[in-house]
Amino acid sequence: MGKQVATQGSGILAGRYPHPRRLRLGEASLLKGAGRIVGWIRPHVPEASDGILTSAGICEGFAGAAVRSGVLIFAGFAGLVAGTLAMGAVEYSKLRAESDQQVAQLAEERVRLETTPDAELDELTELYVSRGLSPDLARQVAKELTAHDALAAHADAEYGLTPTSLTSPVRDALAVSAAFALGGVLPWLAMVLIPGPSRAPVTFVIVLAALALTGWVSARISDVRPVLPMVRTAGIGGLSMLITFFAGHVLYP
Repeated sequence: MGKQVATQGSGILAGRYPHPRRLRLGEASLLKGAGRIVGWIRPHVPEASDGILTSAGICEGFAGAAVRSGVLIFAGFAGLVAGTLAMGAVEYSKLRAESDQQVAQLAEERVRLETTPDAELDELTELYVSRGLSPDLARQVAKELTAHDALAAHADAEYGLTPTSLTSPVRDALAVSAAFALGGVLPWLAMVLIPGPSRAPVTFVIVLAALALTGWVSARISDVRPVLPMVRTAGIGGLSMLITFFAGHVLYP
């Protein structure tokens, strides 16, 4: 009876107070998910800032020119689409060339492994010796890695290529385009939704706040003090918008 009560009590307590192991597993899953999100955001914060700056510059320039609302909205939209496509195209072209180089390196290494395996094993051993291993240990490591996956071992040791470091041009180009578009849509929406003469100054303030936020995110990801990155990013953006606004005001006939 006592054991039954204890078991029932343990079940109640287990429901009310989860086991520490379960908590640790849950925390590990959350940390892993957060790390994945941070890993995606980290390289694309600059593209989001570029989108904000580019779109804001176009919108403020046309606002300074005092064009009709329809022209302003269309110009901002056209700039947003053109900038998004251009960022994606440039990133794809760059990564496509890098991917072609990686494929060529792996193909060349595969041929050498098939034709001169002993020389490749000696080369791998020398690479590990140059990194601080003793000759005997380097030879043992080279043999075991070659037996497991010779191409992967040489790709990592000679070129720094791993499955996670191989580029994906389409995926990365889409990510860059999405980051640029997410940043660029903010100033354009502000111009669309805010009516009348207050449109340009309110958009100016919104953009400064958004740029300060990207500076803060970059600082937090890089683990540095956020004040200077926030001020620097917002200051550059504010100066850019002022220049384009007054350029539109002065140069538009």
